[in-house]
Amino acid sequence: MKTILILGAGTAGTAIAHKLRRRLSKDWEVAVVDPSSTHLYQPGLLFLPFGKETEERILRERGSTLGKGITWHQKTVKAIDTDRRRIELEQGEALSYDFLIIASGTEIRPDMIDGMLGEGWRKNVFDFYTLDGAKALQEGLANFDGGRLVINIVEMPIKCPVAPLEFAFLADDYLAKRGIRDKTELVYATPLDGAFTKPLASKTLGYLLKEKGIQVESEFMTGEVDSEKNVIRSYDEREVPYDLLVTIPPHMGAGFLEDSDLGDELAFVPTDPHTLAAKNVERVFCIGDATDLPSSKAGSVAHFQADLMTENILGAIDGKELEPSFDGHSNCFVETGHGKAMLIDFNYETEPLPGQFPIPGIGPLPLLKECRRNHWAKLVVGGQTTLRRSGTRRRMMSLEALQTDAEGYLANRDDWSEELAKELATQMGIELGDEHWKVLKTARAIEGESGSSPGLRKISKRSETPIKSIYKLFPDGPAKLIAKIAGIPKPKSCL
Repeated sequence: MKTILILGAGTAGTAIAHKLRRRLSKDWEVAVVDPSSTHLYQPGLLFLPFGKETEERILRERGSTLGKGITWHQKTVKAIDTDRRRIELEQGEALSYDFLIIASGTEIRPDMIDGMLGEGWRKNVFDFYTLDGAKALQEGLANFDGGRLVINIVEMPIKCPVAPLEFAFLADDYLAKRGIRDKTELVYATPLDGAFTKPLASKTLGYLLKEKGIQVESEFMTGEVDSEKNVIRSYDEREVPYDLLVTIPPHMGAGFLEDSDLGDELAFVPTDPHTLAAKNVERVFCIGDATDLPSSKAGSVAHFQADLMTENILGAIDGKELEPSFDGHSNCFVETGHGKAMLIDFNYETEPLPGQFPIPGIGPLPLLKECRRNHWAKLVVGGQTTLRRSGTRRRMMSLEALQTDAEGYLANRDDWSEELAKELATQMGIELGDEHWKVLKTARAIEGESGSSPGLRKISKRSETPIKSIYKLFPDGPAKLIAKIAGIPKPKSCL
């Protein structure tokens, strides 16, 4: 019997296991490796701190979610040997495969930030991306009587990129119902240049933050949590004080991917963005949060990926070429509080746009619009501009001829050159030295491999340049400056 082995039984692993089991003959074993006895419905973690969800409702026995015909190994993966097509387990055993699917997801790493796991952890510093964290935060919110509540994304990428914004909106609703909203400052601290990074979303939805009185601290990359002073401190020494901190810590892929040299600097698997095959290795695919793809790390993406991956694995079994048809499709309901939500639908190339979903012009669900219908649906289903600089005609591709987007990011990465980078840096008051070039070339290399602009931690790891040093090299918003000078897209979220 031949075996398709799936590492991880979260949303992505469970979805692809069921689809393959239905399509494959009994000559094929579909096996899943996951040590946990329960399946956690992660979207429910957003609602649990506000008492709108319970632990019992978002947990299921693993056996019931995998079902019949799927072999479940309740073991922990230690390493992957792709040459021998073997998985080594912590328990000393090994499993062989004919095709491997990595669906190991991502996990939060609060230990990567100085002081985050200090005296304030689970007292007035909380996460809600884990079950224990969400339960502790529920108690923390219940005991909160007002003050400064800070929601902080440490860095990207993260699971469900809109969840922190949803938390801010739901907190506004929750605090109002408790009668302490007027006693509370709500602050949203993000490493991006705003709560909304896509032009149309920013224009259409910017009113939500103003209407709800949520302050935004942008381009804030947390380097330290100081529990004595109750402040978070960024790498450029800015401080944001808090009485209650809700943090979204750094995310990393599974440790065994690092140990097997299959993961990148953040232990995510370099994956073909359209076929979902793992790069530089045969008979290995990757799905869901474990990939390095620029698509959102969200359940809807995993389901869309599972459809294509099923066809590609069946084709690979028959010796056919892989179909490069995944376009990064994602859709997401965004809770905005007070019984309302909005729906966004987008892919690699298209930002969230207004309209009707799922049938254009008919709906029944409006896109990029806040309404009660979208809230109930979630509960049921769960222009270019020119960058100008006068006085330079020294080469054919002058600055004034380059096409950029509305914010000054190069539209075509192939137009970039070192000479151009020098001129752009000079405009920004930066004289490029060896350390600058190391960072810029690293950023371009990573973007070329993954298709999306890397975060500072990934640049830091590969270039072996401390994040604090990057802030000194590129002051006043290093992520944006690096992207502009390196000729790569703006770092973005899905909104």
